[in-house]
Amino acid sequence: MVKLTQQELNKTLWDAANSSRGNISATIYMDFSLAMLFYKYISTKSEQTLIKLKERFGDDQKRIEEKMKLDRFYVSHQHTFNEVYKKIEEDNVGTLVNKALQKIEEINDEKLKGIFDYVDFNDNKLGKSNEEKNRMIRNLLNDFNQINLSETDGDILGNAYMYLISKFGEGAGAKAGEFFTEKQVAKLLAKLAEPKPGDKICDPACGSAGLLLLAGEEVEKQNSKDYALFGQEITGTTYNLARMNVFLHNKDSARIEWGDTLNNPLLLDTNGNLMKFDIIVANPPFSLKKWGAENAENDKYNRFWRGTPPKDKGDYAFISHMIETVKKKTGRVAVIVPHGVLFRGGAEGKIRKQLLEENIIDTVIGLPAGLFSTTGIPVAILIIDKSRELGGKNENKKDILFIEASKEFKKAKAQNFLEDEHIDKIFKTFKDRKEIEKFSHIANFEEIKENDFNLNITRYVDTFEEEEPVDMEVNLKELEKLNSEIKKLEKKMDEYLKGLGIKK
Repeated sequence: MVKLTQQELNKTLWDAANSSRGNISATIYMDFSLAMLFYKYISTKSEQTLIKLKERFGDDQKRIEEKMKLDRFYVSHQHTFNEVYKKIEEDNVGTLVNKALQKIEEINDEKLKGIFDYVDFNDNKLGKSNEEKNRMIRNLLNDFNQINLSETDGDILGNAYMYLISKFGEGAGAKAGEFFTEKQVAKLLAKLAEPKPGDKICDPACGSAGLLLLAGEEVEKQNSKDYALFGQEITGTTYNLARMNVFLHNKDSARIEWGDTLNNPLLLDTNGNLMKFDIIVANPPFSLKKWGAENAENDKYNRFWRGTPPKDKGDYAFISHMIETVKKKTGRVAVIVPHGVLFRGGAEGKIRKQLLEENIIDTVIGLPAGLFSTTGIPVAILIIDKSRELGGKNENKKDILFIEASKEFKKAKAQNFLEDEHIDKIFKTFKDRKEIEKFSHIANFEEIKENDFNLNITRYVDTFEEEEPVDMEVNLKELEKLNSEIKKLEKKMDEYLKGLGIKK
């Protein structure tokens, strides 16, 4: 069978995942579709292993069974996708799928425990009546049965999974922000983080792990697979999507935790202390309300020593957590934030001033509005560089680079998009650290201080465009011409009115 290209597989999987959705919401149907895809994937992998072992050991079933259990995933024959598909017309097809998934979790307990917990193929979300549910499940089984995953190689299937998430995200509206960051924005953030071989990379609000995986890809572009991925996600459904995502990308060693990063960080070392990372990339929820301010003062990890952020805005809570979990004198943070983080006063202003005095804010980048389906507001990227600390290799670097990239986008329908050329321009300016008129500016500490530690980009990058001078002589001539035309029209109108016997 011919191998599918990335584009072909993307289209084939999307057609299968979305063709029978009907009136079910995008986020609900996504859960069942992606679970079905992962089920088909691990079934296919297990069946491929079985074929190889039969070729090697013949009829020695005991030996084959022992080897199968040592494989990456073990799916017993009666619980594979293909075997369940044979019973597609049975009235209890939802129960059959559930039992198969439950058995797979039990047998692969160390890796897959709870990974299918978020889906129930007898759930009324699939239909009110048994008949409606069965029809929906049969459609899903039929659609995925037509796809041959045995010929996919490398990261093609993993990339297709991320494509499905983004496609479902387009239809999920505000809910989309819970599970993915628009890919081109994530791609830019991963590049700006500049991970290198040997790095431990973390996303403390990892969603479905797309940004985390893109950061890993930046290392692989350097001809190395020497890196480790870590993430934590608060939403159970999204946490399991992230687990599937890393498995589909063959990143089985990635450590993904389920929990509230701000109130219960779970990425801890063997001594129970916060793990320290080389690189942190994140797109945390904007201005999160009820983030746990009441617990900040007694935080046992002392992450909020610079001050407690406002109880209804968790932006600096996430930033504080990231700074305390990145390695001293070497670590880097690349985080997407709402613009308010750059200029709001009060507790946030005090924290921002402290970070500036610590000399660890390296770059501020303003992005266009409308890049996310979840919000139309413009956002910014903060690059925090701990190598600028006292004793770090860049301790003498005292300035901040401001990039005003709010006009770098292409508009398509109701959303704006970063294209590769925009990403390249922003990254090159960042890397070269140079000033470009109306695009970038390097501000020293005194300039920042004079602006009362306000990092609003427009204070540093002048984007004012002078209007072209008005040629009065030309305008007067055009006005004379228009007046002449108006008089002619008025004369014609008078004639029409007269002909109709209407007095002016």
